[in-house]
Amino acid sequence: MEKQELVDLSHAIEHGMITYEGLPGPHICDFWTREGSAAHYDDGSSFQIGRIDMVANTGTYLDSPFHRFADGADLAGLGLEQLAALPGLLVRAEAQAIDAAAFEGIDVAGKAVLVHTGWDRHWRTDAYARGHPFLTEAAARLLAARGAVLVGIDSYNIDDTATRARPVHTILLGADIPICEHMTNLAALPEADFAFTAVPPKIAGMGTFPVRAFAALG
Repeated sequence: MEKQELVDLSHAIEHGMITYEGLPGPHICDFWTREGSAAHYDDGSSFQIGRIDMVANTGTYLDSPFHRFADGADLAGLGLEQLAALPGLLVRAEAQAIDAAAFEGIDVAGKAVLVHTGWDRHWRTDAYARGHPFLTEAAARLLAARGAVLVGIDSYNIDDTATRARPVHTILLGADIPICEHMTNLAALPEADFAFTAVPPKIAGMGTFPVRAFAALG
């Protein structure tokens, strides 16, 4: 059997890094050190048990409907069929405000629609949060109406953070369409003929968590 090419679409999570302004970076440390654990074994074995304290919106993460709506599906409520091996579609966009026209004439039904803006080049710089690309309300309405099953973007937020409204989150999550934000390496993907996976842990009572997002080509 021919081995599929896998393309990693996630940022690494590192100690202290800032994903979103105003939210703390993760604290990563040892809970059980190798040196301390060695005393428990007679055969020279030692183990590390790590600890991470972080907010859910860290790194490349997936939003479930519960992130926006109290009665929406939380992470544990999402089915694997919503997250794994989804037919993928890449849309390359150069505008800051990515409108419905970017998706006209494209069959998005049943697809994970990934929007490549190239904004990941600013990851972990001050520029990342300034003037970032985003989808318009009209674009979100089109994607929801035409049956997209997941929407991702390689930008700071899928909504315009210069305003005090979040219509894209409201529309997509209200239609049970998960959102994957802060993606990277989308330039490595073709426009179609790939399967997309972004599966968070099965956590009840949370709406967002980091994922190892990836595409399988061919």
